[in-house]
Amino acid sequence: MRALVLEKKGELSLREIALPLDVGPDEVRIAIHTVGVCGSDVHYYTHGAIGSYIVRQPMVLGHEASGTIVEVGANVTSLKVGDRVCMEPGVPNLSSRATKLGIYNVDPDVRFWATPPVHGVLAPYAVHPATFTYRLPDNVSFAEGAMVEPFAIGMQAAARARIVPGDVAVVVGCGPIGIMIALAALAGGCSKVLISDFSAPKLKIASQYPGIVPVNIGEQSLVEAVRMATDGWGADIVFEASGSPKAFANLFDVMRPGGALVLVGLPVEPVSLDVPAAISKEVRIETVFRYANIFDRALQLIASGKVDLKPLITGTYDFLDSIKAFERAAQGNPQDVKLQILLTGEKG
Repeated sequence: MRALVLEKKGELSLREIALPLDVGPDEVRIAIHTVGVCGSDVHYYTHGAIGSYIVRQPMVLGHEASGTIVEVGANVTSLKVGDRVCMEPGVPNLSSRATKLGIYNVDPDVRFWATPPVHGVLAPYAVHPATFTYRLPDNVSFAEGAMVEPFAIGMQAAARARIVPGDVAVVVGCGPIGIMIALAALAGGCSKVLISDFSAPKLKIASQYPGIVPVNIGEQSLVEAVRMATDGWGADIVFEASGSPKAFANLFDVMRPGGALVLVGLPVEPVSLDVPAAISKEVRIETVFRYANIFDRALQLIASGKVDLKPLITGTYDFLDSIKAFERAAQGNPQDVKLQILLTGEKG
């Protein structure tokens, strides 16, 4: 089966590779239709590692996916052949203590697509547990189905924030995840969300959504923008979605007393955090790692029409041009939010 393979740092190839396709009694086989290009995929391509996860052998990329079921296991009753689906890419040990506590996203044994040494799904077919496979409503396209995964991260962040209707939030970083967080925060009850970045094109994309207020920090102080938006009180919630060490310098300056800081962006190295400033405002600090028990909720919110992710898809490539898609993603073009790859017709 031909797949997009990361051979090693900086080297991609489209080639034949043996992938397991036997369907167990509780599994389904899916003909992959659309796969999103995620920042983690690109980071493995450009750096060969993310923290302790190191690419030591060839690995198929891709984990944001949708497709059509072509085979179901003997015990599967919730899905059938022909169903259009999206898939939650992380499969935990269902008997682990983390899973029993409802935090299976931090299960040490979780197997997550395109995370070494687990292969991803930029290939014609994939086999996946039915429990982590979700039927797409008729009004949700394959493209939107492949956006459920990154939106689930935004949903996890919004849930961790414990939003109270009417809250004013700040999102630091206007990348794909930052915009997803802003949309999830609005859907969760925030009255407005200020989103900051240096990239005018990305801020322009985010600003098309009612309730999102762009702040170009190359032209305006985020602290001053928040003061103006809150009559000097400060934001109820701050989501850090950039992962930039510089972003941590004034996080607590934009927060109200008793506010919440939700850390989503993952810095490459340890960063400094002003603990005295956090304590003086009695700030609540939350962290986000992927998501748990929220994938289906993210899909339902998209299906409801309350969240429209289609404007965030800024480029679509055929499977044969997958390498070009990754090369473009690695360039970090400011006008790009989400690139996707179509595998239709590549079923052999």
